Amino acid sequence: MPQLALAMDFLSQYAALEKRVREAVNAALRKFSDTYFAGGHLERPHEAMDPRWRTLRITLGYRGVVLAPGDGDMFLLVAVLPHDDAYQYCKRRRASVNQAFGVLEFRDEANLETVGAALRPTAEGAEKRLFDHVADKHLAQLGIDAHTQRIVRLLPDETHLDALQPMLPAAQHNALVALASGMTVEEAWAELSKDLVEEVAPSDIDPEDLTAAIRRTPQRAVFVEGPEELQDILDHPFDAWRTFLHPRQKRIAYKEGYGGPAMVTGGAGTGKTVTAVHRTAHLAARVHASGQEAGDSGTGEPPILLTTFTKTLDAALRAQIDLLAGASEERRLVDVRNLDKIAHQVVREETGAMPALPRTRELMDLWDGFAEETGFSGRFLLDEWEHVILAQELTTEKEYLKARRRGRGGRLGEGHRKAIWSAVLGATDRMRAQGQWTFTQLASEAAAVLARKGRHLYRHVVVDESQDLHPAKWRLVRALVPEGPDDLFIAGDPHQRIYDHRVSLAAVGINVRGRSRKLNVNYRSTQEILSWAVPLLGTSPVEGLDGLQDRLDGYSSPLHGRTPVVQAFPSRDEELSALADRVTAWTAEGVEADAIGVAARTDALAREAAAALRTRSIATCGLAENSGVRVGTMHSMKGLEFRCTAVVGADAEHLPYEPHLVPADEDPVAHAHDVQKERNLAFVACTRARDSLYVSYTGEPSRFLSR
Repeated sequence: MPQLALAMDFLSQYAALEKRVREAVNAALRKFSDTYFAGGHLERPHEAMDPRWRTLRITLGYRGVVLAPGDGDMFLLVAVLPHDDAYQYCKRRRASVNQAFGVLEFRDEANLETVGAALRPTAEGAEKRLFDHVADKHLAQLGIDAHTQRIVRLLPDETHLDALQPMLPAAQHNALVALASGMTVEEAWAELSKDLVEEVAPSDIDPEDLTAAIRRTPQRAVFVEGPEELQDILDHPFDAWRTFLHPRQKRIAYKEGYGGPAMVTGGAGTGKTVTAVHRTAHLAARVHASGQEAGDSGTGEPPILLTTFTKTLDAALRAQIDLLAGASEERRLVDVRNLDKIAHQVVREETGAMPALPRTRELMDLWDGFAEETGFSGRFLLDEWEHVILAQELTTEKEYLKARRRGRGGRLGEGHRKAIWSAVLGATDRMRAQGQWTFTQLASEAAAVLARKGRHLYRHVVVDESQDLHPAKWRLVRALVPEGPDDLFIAGDPHQRIYDHRVSLAAVGINVRGRSRKLNVNYRSTQEILSWAVPLLGTSPVEGLDGLQDRLDGYSSPLHGRTPVVQAFPSRDEELSALADRVTAWTAEGVEADAIGVAARTDALAREAAAALRTRSIATCGLAENSGVRVGTMHSMKGLEFRCTAVVGADAEHLPYEPHLVPADEDPVAHAHDVQKERNLAFVACTRARDSLYVSYTGEPSRFLSR
């Protein structure tokens, strides 16, 4: 049966089209989908480079570019462009099937011919060329066809190879980059084949079968099953991005089984969250097929937990699993709750009392009262309790005197440690008497209760944004599920760590060795946004979730778009007025209100931003809602994504935010860690953007913005 497929690049373009053009696209595709068995309403462009190009009339000024394989089995809508641009697209480009990997390719053949002619004089005078060391047969092994080889043989250096990127088929350019970087043919094949839906022998690849190539290609595409699904995709184009899986992500998410805990890591936008959500759906389908229903686990809970560390994130995860699974039987097998809620429930059931969680100021007043005799601040004592004592489950003074204070600076002598231990006992006794808890303390207690009773609440646990979990929360995660195949699936990125928790998973009883995968391609933000945002992280080494150093080598995006806009203002009022102008412009371009995110470093500044938007009659809501432009703090932006993101207050006053830094003279190591957390926070906020990033500040810019 013939099928319509939509390239994800088209969906990105579609969302940016004027409203009248989008409505015309909707009408044209509805009409097309009613008659596409015969390829109705498609026109063959004159002078097309490839005879399989067709155009679809959208309006007098716009046409859709459609690839129509000869067998009529599938039609791929590649782009919607102004009339003349659409015909130029067809005139210059050709589709083909990669003869090594079997994937669909597009090449700008007209420009390649021009570049080839220009390179010949340079190549003839060069003593050495870039690929002199690679035999033709090895190029062919990696899918470099004879036409491309002729141009490849002329390249003098990597600069010229980079210049060819927009013209060459992506798979062939990637193979050439791998060889130019020093990889052997075998190493390049191993790296490139990771992105395949399936490996196929070259002898089984039909160069004319574009339909098979479309189904194999790692290019982002949505396959439309009928008119209702088509309309749903067009009504919610951004939702398609929120649940779409690249084939490499799909292999991780839908692997039949892991022998124990499994982990996927990667930079912002590489699809860790969507991989985790799909893994959850896969586990739910498998449990449902086994005949188990919600509550059958004997604990009253569904058998699968999808969890993270904040309520904003669990709302986002709930929205994604709802998009993916809807109201299906499998969806009812999944509990979506953050770890704080679970810990609160366990402790409440165990003690019979409702744990109270004091406000930060109230908590600091209590700890300041016990800090006076130690020579340290209440903040220092509280951090020492959570990051050293609770993190290592220290229960006696003797254990604390011998404990390593990893991540905490300034050596403490025995006298200081004894004074600190005494103050911590006093503060925690006072908290206990008043029925007060911290979230970290709740997690530690809940883990101990479950471990002591041998009680497991779930069959499978999937954890997102795992880099920000305290060791106590990791112990809770381990206690929630019995050890065994597919017990834990973990997603995280240490470069987005915004809380100072450095944990070796092996130390908390979670061994992911041999079951860890890393994603390097950002499918959310454009390369322009990444190139601007990555320097925000600074140059300090980053410790990974396995205790080893983590790097962003190879982290990149195949998407391109607008360069981020950074603007300075003399006053906050002018800055927030300009924010309202920017949001108004985005909505006028057709961006859905809930696909716009506004981030600020503090609650107070976020409230000011929301008020400024409402003054201009722009509806706003919290980040966990979808009833308007979504406004919140940088911390609350974790795990979310938007078509357009505005970051306000990127000034010296707010980044880094001094009230949240340990003074350098009190603990230089902790101070450095706090500054790095502020850098990570800025990076997190900026990489929420898919299409557009706008950054503003008042007065002196943040030192993080220095280039």
